[in-house]
Amino acid sequence: MTLWMDIGALTDIPQQGARVVKTAAGCVAVFRTADDQVFAIDDACPHKGGPLSEGIVHGSSVTCPLHAWVFSLETGMAQGADTGAVNSYPARVEAGRILLDASRLARRAAA
Repeated sequence: MTLWMDIGALTDIPQQGARVVKTAAGCVAVFRTADDQVFAIDDACPHKGGPLSEGIVHGSSVTCPLHAWVFSLETGMAQGADTGAVNSYPARVEAGRILLDASRLARRAAA
């Protein structure tokens, strides 16, 4: 069973922007696209640990601010010539509120 955790209003995140949610196992970046889709991935780039939440959001991707690696917000996979991935987490919007899959975040903390 999925337990959804309310982390705030959709309007708390600007379009093509991000916010960070701190968990026991590290930070998760929550992104809002230009068309109001919401995605959640690990905040640290696997290349040099760059804060993905500070990257540039374009379409359903984000570019790391340190070395320009591009990650899919949907899958967490690096795109193009770069290899690597970050974890992605289920997220959704209900009644203008952003919800994250708390059970998935808990499994992250246990790993």
